[in-house]
Amino acid sequence: MPPVRKSDAGDRLREIVAFVLDVDVEDVRTDASFHQELKVDSLEKVEIAARIEQTFGIALGDDETAAVDSVRDALELLAAKSCQSSEGSAGTEASAGTEASAGAASPAPAFTPASAPEGVALVDRLLGTHIAAGHGGRTAYTDPDAGTVSYARLHEAAQGYARALAGRGVPAGSRGLIVAEDSVATVVAVLGLWWHGCVPVPVSPMLGDDDIRFVAADCGAAVVHLDTAPTQQDLLRAAFARLPVLTGDQVREDLAGTPVPGPPVPVAHRPAGAESLIQYTSGSTGRPKGVRHSAAGIHAMLDGYGAVLGLRPDDIVLSTARMSFGYGFGSSVLCTLAAGASAVVLRGAVDPLSVSAALRRHRPTVLCSVPRLYAGLLDAAGRTDAAAPSSVRLCLTAGEHCPAALSRRIEAAFGARVMNCLGATEVMHVAVATPADRPLHGLAGLPVPGVTVTVRDDLGRPVPDGTDGRLHIAGPTVSLGYVDRPDADAVTFGAGGAYTGDIVRRNPDGSIAYLCRADDILNLGGYKVVPREIEDVVRSIDGVTDCVVVGAPDPDGLQRSVAFTVTAEGTDRDTVRRAIRACVRTRLAPYKRPSRFEFVDVLPATATGKLAAYRLRERMGQS
Repeated sequence: MPPVRKSDAGDRLREIVAFVLDVDVEDVRTDASFHQELKVDSLEKVEIAARIEQTFGIALGDDETAAVDSVRDALELLAAKSCQSSEGSAGTEASAGTEASAGAASPAPAFTPASAPEGVALVDRLLGTHIAAGHGGRTAYTDPDAGTVSYARLHEAAQGYARALAGRGVPAGSRGLIVAEDSVATVVAVLGLWWHGCVPVPVSPMLGDDDIRFVAADCGAAVVHLDTAPTQQDLLRAAFARLPVLTGDQVREDLAGTPVPGPPVPVAHRPAGAESLIQYTSGSTGRPKGVRHSAAGIHAMLDGYGAVLGLRPDDIVLSTARMSFGYGFGSSVLCTLAAGASAVVLRGAVDPLSVSAALRRHRPTVLCSVPRLYAGLLDAAGRTDAAAPSSVRLCLTAGEHCPAALSRRIEAAFGARVMNCLGATEVMHVAVATPADRPLHGLAGLPVPGVTVTVRDDLGRPVPDGTDGRLHIAGPTVSLGYVDRPDADAVTFGAGGAYTGDIVRRNPDGSIAYLCRADDILNLGGYKVVPREIEDVVRSIDGVTDCVVVGAPDPDGLQRSVAFTVTAEGTDRDTVRRAIRACVRTRLAPYKRPSRFEFVDVLPATATGKLAAYRLRERMGQS
């Protein structure tokens, strides 16, 4: 490519980003993070990359696109490509035959992890047993910032974190809020809190500062761990000035340096039934609810679902679900470490491009994702005729229902077994999954060991096979309840278990067929989203008189949200559209944003004056 002046290129790049996001150029700083500050979603990232290619006459690989998280990153990439082009025109030739089989790797020696004895602490089960068996040198995590971290080094870092908590005067048994992107530092924080006898409360930085402050107050956090964008981290540090604050940067510095010897810190042992983990879920009100788990419930999940999952010590796990999300926490932390396996950490935006690059670079054997992202991966591969990595032996889908056709596409593309999973935060993790010996495309699967599944009517009575009803889960993985939400407890927990909010049907062979949600909550990529929350944001825009958000299947059969908006007479809809996009970008997490906006003159109503939502779905081509 011909050289371009940096100032000119920067202006053009900012114009591209502003155009795609429908914002003013002045709002696009050169160093603003696409993912964390500008809230760029995966489709917008793809469009930005395409326009950069068209404008500057270059081709961007998936790895290069995934690495660009700001205009500054794009400028550096353009400069590097300009140098490469100059070297090529000077006649420099790459030597043939220097290609090494970089993708090939020697299989790791197999071993059987030591069984966790009765009453073992979580830290000992996840780390100590492997080290005691002589496997501390195995890789636990591959992190883009911290590099490769072994089980022994992870063990040392967790102990150091526990020592730091004690030094800050954090009392054992208290709750520790973790506001962090996925990283090995986040795992160290979780393990260090357990080591000290505390209760980790992981939440996503994408939750929003108001909700993060709400969670901190709701759970009564006694300590905070921060690892997010600098601007947000500074704001949160100020908000939590009265609490001890530890950071991911501190953990990474410790991991990079020589371990500092110190007095051994004994692992705290708490009663198996005591609260050991709190995971927040959006629930049915839009306000996050804290779900309280016991160590006994975590051990039961690992014994039951872990046996069905069948991770091996030589497995490399890649999860696109975040650690702040129950599916991601179970996949990247609990199940991986319990098996003595290795996990790859994804930082920044998770989209088909970044995941494709990670698949090629790390060659995982187990991929954990949501159906929506699998569909995006397959569509992207179809456009480029790229084959799925042959290293993957198992594809997990969870978070939302995976239609049978998509499940078969995944199986064919990866040449790997597909395990469909159904669970809920309230029951720790996965409670229903398709078994290894029976492909059940389109079905949720069978109950995992230790779990009792029944289908019940509105009065809580079990119904016969073949009858639609509410999914009820019983067993040791059911949580202790919500944090200070007795009314919500009464709705969710009962009959010796928990209702997941799903409508299902049990077949004569015992398999479970998922039908729909029991309420109007949208399930978008595994996240529960209340339409009213989106509607309130859109209605706040000048010129908008009403808005209704409905769910409608996309071409892959996955649910997406569509916002139908009514504007005041004489309003310029282009101006309103820009205002809506700008507002939802700043006030809603990426997964809550409507995938499509439609303007209508009037919302359809029934004869009794109620909203006729089915007519809006018909407009989207659905009955």
